Amino acid sequence: MSWWQAVILGVVEGITEYLPISSTGHLLVTSRLLGLPSEEGTAGLEAVNTYAIAIQFGAILAVVGLFWRRFRSMIFGLFGRDVDGRHLLVVLVVAFLPSAFVGFLFDDAIEGALFGPWPVVIAWVIGGIVILVLERSGRIPDRGEKAEPGTDPLIDITVRQALIIGVVQCLALWPGTSRSLTTILAALLVGVAVPAAVEFSFLLGFATLTSASLYKVAKDGGTLVEQFGVVTPLIGVLAAFVSAVLAIKWLVSYLERHDLTIFAWWRFGAAAITAGLLLAGTI
Repeated sequence: MSWWQAVILGVVEGITEYLPISSTGHLLVTSRLLGLPSEEGTAGLEAVNTYAIAIQFGAILAVVGLFWRRFRSMIFGLFGRDVDGRHLLVVLVVAFLPSAFVGFLFDDAIEGALFGPWPVVIAWVIGGIVILVLERSGRIPDRGEKAEPGTDPLIDITVRQALIIGVVQCLALWPGTSRSLTTILAALLVGVAVPAAVEFSFLLGFATLTSASLYKVAKDGGTLVEQFGVVTPLIGVLAAFVSAVLAIKWLVSYLERHDLTIFAWWRFGAAAITAGLLLAGTI
């Protein structure tokens, strides 16, 4: 893998990780377009898959940098010095556990059955349909709703709501579904306000992505370094960090005024283009 390929994959990861369009799906297709190893059962493909997970550290650092006050509050809460921080930490742990449990048990089975372009295409289409149905059914809260002065909707998330969000997040183990999509939609459907739903998705992403990245690097990091070295993954992490910061800021601003429909059409477009490339034998 060359440095420019590392940059491209890092930018794709950073932009798509927190948008409801699936970073895994985009990385899988992009890696094939770049001519990286894609043959099943090879060390090259294993390294590419591990690289795609490892560069999530860049997106993780972006969340830490942008929401450091929340993390400080949770650290204080851990030691009994911040009640709100302790509650936020509890609901995030509750939301994190379902996907951690399922992912740990079925990681190899999921990767073997679903880490391919056609499953991604199917997931893109299904996700797009779900967005359109929910937006047009009126189930999504009004973007114009504002929190009352002095209140923090994020702290109002209950353990029950967090558990539902966490269970729904398990669907994102299917590449192409999007962890961001499942968590934001689940939060909105259980009554969480739009800004809080988006922020909760970002914070939950920190826990989910960190655990997934550490697990994958610990499991297959040797293959990654053997195939691509150390510098190339670090370049990808840096590119992912910068692009994730920009993507997060844009998404927060965009969803304050618009619905999720644009992402449905993006998913349909990505699915159509990818299907066309597959049928043409290009990837």
